[in-house]
Order: sequence, then C-alpha cells, then structure tokens
Amino acid sequence: MNLLQIFAQVGEGMGNSILIFVQTLLFSLPLGLLVAFGRMNRWAPLAALKKARSPLLQKLAGFRPVQLIFKLFISILRGTPLMLQLMVVYYGPYYIFKIPITLGYQFYAVIIAFAVNYAAYFAEIYRSGIESMPVGQYEAAKVLGYSKAETFFRIILPQVVKRILPAVTNEVITLVKDTSLAFVIGYAELFTLVKRIAAKEASVLPYVGAAIFYYVFNLVVAVIMEKLEKKMSYYN
Repeated sequence: MNLLQIFAQVGEGMGNSILIFVQTLLFSLPLGLLVAFGRMNRWAPLAALKKARSPLLQKLAGFRPVQLIFKLFISILRGTPLMLQLMVVYYGPYYIFKIPITLGYQFYAVIIAFAVNYAAYFAEIYRSGIESMPVGQYEAAKVLGYSKAETFFRIILPQVVKRILPAVTNEVITLVKDTSLAFVIGYAELFTLVKRIAAKEASVLPYVGAAIFYYVFNLVVAVIMEKLEKKMSYYN
C-alpha cells in the first residue's frame, strides 16, 4: 500500500477533519468575543441593564459574581483536557438525563466540545487585545460623537484583530492537530481511519500519510494567516 492508496481510503476522514476545523472556528470566534465581554464585565446584555430605570436591574449589571462566572468558565475549560470535555459532552446527556446516545450525535458533540473549549482560549486572547488599547482612543471617539458600539466595532476591534492575529494563528494551528482527538468518542475523522488501516496492514505508512496531511494543512493555514497579517499591516 502506497501513500496515494492511503489518502484515497481516508478521504472521508480528511473531509471530516476539515469540517471539524471550519465549524469550530465558525462558532468559537464569535463565542469567544462574548465570553471576553463577560470576563471584562462588558457583556452587552449587562451593559444594557445599567441604563435600566429599575435600581435592582442596575445593581444586577454591576453584579461581580456574573464576571466571576465567566472567569470560572474560562478556568475550567482551559484547565481540563479537551479529550475529557469531549467525553463529558458526548456521554453526559445519557448518564445525567438518561437521553439515548445516537451515532448522529457524535458530530454535534465534537463541535460543541471543540467550540466551547476554543472559545475559552479565544476569549483570553480577545481580552488581552482589548485591554491593551489606550484609553485615549475611547475618549477621542466619545468627543467625536461615536457611540460605544461604533467606537468598539469601527475603531477598537480592527486594531485588536491586528494585535491578536499571531496568538490566534497559534491556536488555529493547534486546532488542526486537535481534530484528531475526536477519535475518543469514535467519530471517524482522519486519525481514526488511519489507525484502522495501520492495524489492518500492520504498517506505519498510514501514520506517515496522516503526518503529511496535518503538516500540509497547517502550512496552508499558516500561509493564509501570514497573508492576512500583511493585509492588515496598514494599522501600524
């Protein structure tokens, strides 16, 4: 068996790995921004409560335990293995709520676990970028008549994205490799199929093929992110 034959056999697994990668980024990047707002106590729903007429709702907006909940969320997700989180998301509904586990749920469990896990990491990256922005920019925008939303999305966020791109790139590259963890719940991504072929053929060549795929995939991601950084260099 040569590498071309291996790639032909694991084509479905490659597609599933790419699908995990794309779906995770699609959900974790915006979710990470929301978690970052909560971590900094700038979550939009909470900010809206500060303008409420009710003193009780205004107090809720400044309720520090809300911020602590987000900090705890980030701490747990970053402090426990993604493999364990996959098992909890997949097997949890059955053991806790007695909901039967179906094969179709495997994919959803993978995406939920990956998206929530990476949202915690992206949240801290967003937070570091947002908090690094000079206060003077907020004040200048206020003088010019910008609202808080306009200030953030038109002035602050573009600069934050430029600053955090290297850190985001590292996480994205890690995500490519982490897609192999889906095997823990039996989801047929690339690594799962490669292990089956290697066991059947009693050969390490399938693992070489997997290594080539992951390397090329990471190389493509790195090149794309590098070009993106260059395009945004006008913020320097």
